[in-house]
Order: sequence, then structure tokens, then C-alpha cells
Amino acid sequence: MAQTENTTEDRGLMERPPTRDEIDSAAHAATAIAVAMELDGGLKVSGENGEAVKIAPAVGQLIIELLGHVSNGNMVTLVPVGTMLTTQEAADMLNISRPYLTKLLLRGDIKFEQVGSHRRVRIDELMRYRDEKAKKQEAALADLARLGQEFDQG
Repeated sequence: MAQTENTTEDRGLMERPPTRDEIDSAAHAATAIAVAMELDGGLKVSGENGEAVKIAPAVGQLIIELLGHVSNGNMVTLVPVGTMLTTQEAADMLNISRPYLTKLLLRGDIKFEQVGSHRRVRIDELMRYRDEKAKKQEAALADLARLGQEFDQG
């Protein structure tokens, strides 16, 4: 019995970056969907029996955002908002070590739930922390730029 070899396309975009063809396809699809939504006030696709199915604008925007990530060459994983992550999964999403994440949890920077002897982090809490940290970094960079301008003028 011949064993089939897995090609890159056999693995989903959660497991690998998109190919050049997938990047191009996603970029064209995102543009086409955005144009269709602007013209029709939503997205219409053919459903069962060829009947038109209207996709709500918020859902269409979500599809465009997803395609945008693919067109930028990013791997993509969809995670429902209420999802509970292990400390390793949460650390991976923040690109930090698991011990450092545990320090953030114990310090109260990120809320978590204790499930037996394990800690679990809600995805929305993790995103709140990430966004808050990004805002603080942007403010610090703005302050640094302002100080640099004052130094140059002085």
C-alpha cells in the first residue's frame, strides 16, 4: 500500500504560514468582499438551492480581518472569546516564558482561574493585558520622542 506524502497545503493555516498563492488569494478575496459589502451594505453569497444568503456586516468585517492576516503571511487561529488557555498556551500567545507568565498571574497583572492544581487564563483577559501593555508602550515611546525633541531644541 502506497503511503501518500503530506503537502504543505494539507496542513491548515493554524499549523503553517500561508503559501504565496494563499496570500494572493486572501488579498484578492478581502478586497472583493470589502467592495461587495460597500455596494450592497452587506455580503451576499449563494446558499442552498442557489438562494441568496446575506451575511451581516459585522461578520463580513470579521472575514475581511481574517483574510487580511492571511494576506500578510500570518498563521491564523480562531479562538472564541470565552476560551480558557493553559499557562503554556497563554505564554506562547504573549511570546513570553511560562514562568514569567506565572509571575504576572501571581502578581495580579492577569486574572486567572484555578482548575484543580492548574491555572487557566481566559483569552479575553489575556487580550486585555496585551492591549493595556501596548498602550503603555506607545505612551512611553511618545514621551521619549517628546523628550528627544525638547533636548534637540534646548
